[in-house]
Amino acid sequence: MSLIDDAEMHVLNRDYRGKDRPTDVLAFALREGLRAPGDDTVLGDVVISLDTAARQARAHSRPTDAEVRTLLIHGVLHLLGYDHERSAAEARRMRAMEGRLLGSLNPRAMQVQQVGAKKPSRRPSPRGRGRR
Repeated sequence: MSLIDDAEMHVLNRDYRGKDRPTDVLAFALREGLRAPGDDTVLGDVVISLDTAARQARAHSRPTDAEVRTLLIHGVLHLLGYDHERSAAEARRMRAMEGRLLGSLNPRAMQVQQVGAKKPSRRPSPRGRGRR
């Protein structure tokens, strides 16, 4: 996975897809065409524009890291052969798989605890107890 800016993404999108603008994610599959011996476990490369990811995250009122996770899953699905541009049915199939994969992630487990940070209390806050 590579994290780049919009300027670099613009060049890649223009050169490889003929689209003269940046995009959020590109996937470069290695499972197409001629293969080198021993590379059967490598899917390819996923390239994400952090500039676009940050804009999209703001537009959806969510953290940039959540948007990057979504884009990474989207790119990996492309590497596995999913293609939302093939048909409406394939787009639905890809969206459903993205949803399943995102739903299977535990965001709390992915957060890095700061050294010396106070651990969150397991008790619900007073506001969570239905006070009127």
